[in-house]
Amino acid sequence: MKIQRTTYFSLGTNEGDKLSNLQEAINLIYQEIGVILKIASVYKTPSYGFTGNNFYNTCIKVSTHLPPEQLISKLLSIEKKIGRIRTNSNEYSNRVIDIDILLFDDEIIFSENLIVPHPRMLERKFVLVPLTEIAKKLNHPIEKKSISSCLENCSDNSIISVLEEQLIRPIPITEKYNYIAIEGNIGAGKTSLAKMMSDEFNTKTVLERFADNPFLPKFYEDNERYAFPLEMSFLADRYQQLTDDLAQFDLFKNFIVSDYYIFKSLIFAQITLQKDEYKLYRKMFDLMYKEITKPDLYIYLYQNTERLLKNIKKRGRDYEQNIEADYLQKIHDGYINFIKTQPNLNILIIDVSDLDFVKNNEDYQFIINEIKNYNA
Repeated sequence: MKIQRTTYFSLGTNEGDKLSNLQEAINLIYQEIGVILKIASVYKTPSYGFTGNNFYNTCIKVSTHLPPEQLISKLLSIEKKIGRIRTNSNEYSNRVIDIDILLFDDEIIFSENLIVPHPRMLERKFVLVPLTEIAKKLNHPIEKKSISSCLENCSDNSIISVLEEQLIRPIPITEKYNYIAIEGNIGAGKTSLAKMMSDEFNTKTVLERFADNPFLPKFYEDNERYAFPLEMSFLADRYQQLTDDLAQFDLFKNFIVSDYYIFKSLIFAQITLQKDEYKLYRKMFDLMYKEITKPDLYIYLYQNTERLLKNIKKRGRDYEQNIEADYLQKIHDGYINFIKTQPNLNILIIDVSDLDFVKNNEDYQFIINEIKNYNA
């Protein structure tokens, strides 16, 4: 589990579409740094330390797992993406965006690239006014006084006015969804993604217990003989696990990620069972399916067949090594047919064929941003 820390940023801009600059900065911070917990109002302030356009300023409260040095690097990158060009000059100037770290938990940091608390924050009303709005009782770690007290003692007499326009707080995954089910073909990476999301968001997980099924190795040796007992045992186990595990969690308080959804039982059964077996199986499935909690978001990870075969070979499960491409294609077709017939299920399809989200953090962040930005 990644440890989350609380940090406060000051955002300012006095060039171009100033509201859009602030919103873009907030959106990028959400995508690349962490959850936006609070956003202050936008304040119109005069330029500070030089003659220039009026600024729009705000402060935000952010939860992040990034350490301070990595955090400042990310913020500089975000400024650059929005269009800021930094110079070697120490003089104040107009800028499309300026993002400063004000506080990082209650830490005091002195390093070559970062000083926290920000050394000049107590001198600036355009920082203290919006910061007081969202953190008035928070103590400054050096002054040992609340932020609101620091504002009262600030000697800056700049005229600051609040604007009516409001910035939009991006809704994090943990607030947007309570229960996400991740699905995909054999070797698509659904369990890996579920575990990574659990680590990232401190979620409860429900992971399929396929390794405990005694019929699975036998099925790959003799499909026809062991298909029905395999599918029935999987259905019973999945039903029991989902009903038992989900019952333990409060779906309104916990964020839950599972690496399967019970409908996969029907998809595989359609492929492996004889016609008469499938009819009996379907009756049992329909009874169980009515009782299963439906996910808020169903994610289907698509991997092309060539990549799936490589992944299966790499993970080295003996009983999977003889799986053929046409079997994987049938499974994929089954998932697609299922997706087409589920208008009431919130479904997101992500093509991960060219991604290695386990080893490459950028690929993992791409998937997370797909989930963050998805709107049904």
